[in-house]
Amino acid sequence: MEPFTLTRGDSPLILAFPHVGTFVPADIAGRLNERGTALVDTDWFIDEVYEGLIPEATTIRATFSRYVIDANRDPEGVSLYPGQNTTTLCPTIDFEGQPLYHPGQEPAPGEIEARRIAFHSPYHAAIREEIARIKAKHGFAVLYDGHSIRSELPFLFEGTLPALNLGTNEGATLFPEMEKCAFEIAQQSEFESVLNGRFKGGWTTRHYGQPDQNVCAFQMEIAQSAYLKTEHAPWALDGEKCARLRPILKSILEALLYEAARATAA
Repeated sequence: MEPFTLTRGDSPLILAFPHVGTFVPADIAGRLNERGTALVDTDWFIDEVYEGLIPEATTIRATFSRYVIDANRDPEGVSLYPGQNTTTLCPTIDFEGQPLYHPGQEPAPGEIEARRIAFHSPYHAAIREEIARIKAKHGFAVLYDGHSIRSELPFLFEGTLPALNLGTNEGATLFPEMEKCAFEIAQQSEFESVLNGRFKGGWTTRHYGQPDQNVCAFQMEIAQSAYLKTEHAPWALDGEKCARLRPILKSILEALLYEAARATAA
């Protein structure tokens, strides 16, 4: 199993989906408990929600489960949200704080490093290569990191998560007008939205977002209640929900591209 799939396009936009994969190597799968094998924290079908919105976009999808290794975590294991509940580079608990492995079967440091080399590193090498290719062609690149999550997870956050959670690491990862326009579109939609709330952008957004180098990054975390029939198994897309959500996402993507082009041309 290749660690990612890549579809190249000619647009300045890269759509990255680090948590849509469900592949778990057999030697890991045999050590996961019932909660671990259920893979409930997958970003179910979120790549399909974006399908075709920007036809010439480049798309990079991780094929491996986030339970193998989380492609949106710092490879050095540094926490993205110090002092808050979160999951680690190679998670041993799920989003409800419950163990994923049979007792004593959690990965040791050497195994974590091996997983990083086999999965995390190739995925991010692909992102770097596509950023370089697109920047050489257009003079700038926009990396959009697409995510989803259950709307109620007391272990991670209080209450119910807004439908649209925009993350820019407090504006550090893109040009100001990109953030402003994207958030205005989200606010004017039917969907409750927040900017840099519980989710401010993961390692991908923070690492690659360098507007001074004409590389901008943006994270969107969508509550799964906004596009799935149910947030629990069996997971399935809700056509009516997607029909309402997709035009908003398309407008946000178009605004990000327009404002990035305008900022880099100034």
